Amino acid sequence: MKSFLRRLSGKPPLPVRPLTPAATPPGTRIYAVGDIHGRLDLFREIIRSIEADDAKRAPARTSIVLLGDLIDRGPDSAGVVALAREWAEQRAIKLIMGNHEEMFLDSFTKQGVLRSFMRYGGQVTMLSYGISQRALAEADSEELQRLMAEAVPQEDRDFLAGFEKMVRYGDYVFVHAGIRPDMPLERQTGQDCRWIREPFLSHAGDHGSVIVNGHTVTDAPELLPNRIGIDTGAFMSGKLTAIGLESTDRWLIQACEQDGEIASIARAA
Repeated sequence: MKSFLRRLSGKPPLPVRPLTPAATPPGTRIYAVGDIHGRLDLFREIIRSIEADDAKRAPARTSIVLLGDLIDRGPDSAGVVALAREWAEQRAIKLIMGNHEEMFLDSFTKQGVLRSFMRYGGQVTMLSYGISQRALAEADSEELQRLMAEAVPQEDRDFLAGFEKMVRYGDYVFVHAGIRPDMPLERQTGQDCRWIREPFLSHAGDHGSVIVNGHTVTDAPELLPNRIGIDTGAFMSGKLTAIGLESTDRWLIQACEQDGEIASIARAA
């Protein structure tokens, strides 16, 4: 139907991706991890699984990409940030800023953003940093900003502020939410990269690279010709998804909670 309407409007049809499969640079292996959202238990398991998977494969230049939204919604955002910092000291890790990191950082100085942050998962983040439920309930915006500034280590704030807008390896571009279709990568805004859904999600045309994104929750990873979505809603589903990429190969790793137990599943993509 969309192609039919484009013909009626006189617009050219959307381009189709060439048949040549996307690839990482030679000798490079990438693991990208979807939205963690405070699930420290699943994050620990995905780290263990990635390290084990990498160790059993042939030597390569391995890089990790965390696609953002490490914080909010789940029970231990502070623990996730601490573990991400620790892992980044041991590994080549690229960290993408998500919309929740953006809101969190802006909340320290912008009361309007603070109110939105608290509605969309920020309250549980503040609990993880040791602010009591009673204090959260009783504090006005100005007082809450003071409590946040006292509770959240400056090192954590600096760490999150250093997250990137997007990262590129070979034919893959890694970003939190997506990109604005038909706009060159160098002109993409941080707002779109961290917040966009449409028209990115329904766009069937060639982005020039395969986009690996999180942000939009799906029951299972979405492996489409022009993008790969790996946000499987860890905070509510108990499934944290990572994708491995090497040359033209792809495989999935999931840390899953079932009946109170955490285990990993790996399969070809």
